[in-house]
Amino acid sequence: MNQITAGDRRRWPLVPGDLLRAAALLSVVVSTFTDGFIGFALFMLVLGGVMVPRALGTPAVLDVAYCAMLLFGAWAAQLDWYRRVGWLDVVVHACATGLVAAIGYVAARRLRLFSNDQPRGGVWLVTVCLGVTLAVLWEFGEWLGHALLDEHIQVGYDDTMGDLVAGLAGSVVAALLLASRLPARRR
Repeated sequence: MNQITAGDRRRWPLVPGDLLRAAALLSVVVSTFTDGFIGFALFMLVLGGVMVPRALGTPAVLDVAYCAMLLFGAWAAQLDWYRRVGWLDVVVHACATGLVAAIGYVAARRLRLFSNDQPRGGVWLVTVCLGVTLAVLWEFGEWLGHALLDEHIQVGYDDTMGDLVAGLAGSVVAALLLASRLPARRR
């Protein structure tokens, strides 16, 4: 039986978000048995998503919030909570889009898509644009899912517009939080 050494822990230490990644993997299995292909597809998307902050080495608070929100949002859909609690969809879209925008910003910085001395306004603009773009792509995905896979996926003009406004609001909040963490630039 192999034991984990101190050197192994330094190379790949467990972080709090890893518990949520394990929950996402378990969710793939459970949802596949309970909901078939749609459950499998949804939670594979979530599993892929929750791996991103781990790969980026994202700070623990952002990692846990992001992973928890993706899991919550997916289970809320699977358990039909959005149909039972009318306002929940908008709240989840705002929170999830804000967190996805923040992770997107971190990814863009790690990929060196812009300089590390970007001014606060640049951080704000990049984060909001990422969030809104990803919210639009998500809505396209919802529509395609409804049209091609499962008519139970909720779509409609009011739903889409509400989700996009919520996504914009969440992205603005995430952008303000990210930009406020930067030190003031000297002229």
